[in-house]
Amino acid sequence: MQRFEIIEDRLRKFESWSLKSGAHSPDSTFCVMEAVAFVAGEPWSDHPECACPIISSFLRSWNDSLPSDAERDRLLKPLIPKLVNTRRTKKIELARSLMAADWLIRVHTPAWLRLAGLTKQAESLEQLPEITAMKQFPSLRGPIEAVRQDAAAARDAAWDAARAAAWDAAGDAAWDAAGAAARAAAWDAAWDAAWDAAGAAARDAARAAAWDAARDAAWDAARDAAWDAARAKLAPTCAAIQESALELVNRMIELR
Repeated sequence: MQRFEIIEDRLRKFESWSLKSGAHSPDSTFCVMEAVAFVAGEPWSDHPECACPIISSFLRSWNDSLPSDAERDRLLKPLIPKLVNTRRTKKIELARSLMAADWLIRVHTPAWLRLAGLTKQAESLEQLPEITAMKQFPSLRGPIEAVRQDAAAARDAAWDAARAAAWDAAGDAAWDAAGAAARAAAWDAAWDAAWDAAGAAARDAARAAAWDAARDAAWDAARDAAWDAARAKLAPTCAAIQESALELVNRMIELR
């Protein structure tokens, strides 16, 4: 497997450059994976040959979903040199996909369930065995589907107007930043049935949690006030999920 050398003077440029969302033209601005290709001396791309495609998929989605350049710089810039030469065997790629799946089901989704008051459901996912093999998925479908149904019931208790406000808060701050990234990273592992249930549970729980914030603080206020109340209630969970996602990426990098 080809080894790439980090070009130190290019890496130093990111001390003063900020990462940006989206795809970019050569030598203009950079998302995190374009930055990796740049410092490794590769042609302009957000799919660098030097980096693991599973981790790259996670980070392309997360990069674009973070709410600000400052958050991209804080969370993702330190990863740039670590990502060079992370491409490994297909066996390692599958293991990294399963790590992303495990994180989505046993960490990300329970965080939203607990915030929505679905503590028992959160615990049922947290207590599942660590996902390390594809053969585990048939046994996971039942527990995950049960949680999905409970989360959907909590979501359906919200009025449509509050639900719309909740989705803006939850989707912008967490689901697109973490859940969609994990889905993209784990898609090749072909666990779509379990994924769909876990993803729906996370979305519905987040909506229900944000609905509670909007209802309690600002039902009769303007829509923007409801959004602000929802975002404020969701902020600690969003922050915890971001830090957890960073820890996941570092563990995937360290897997050899």
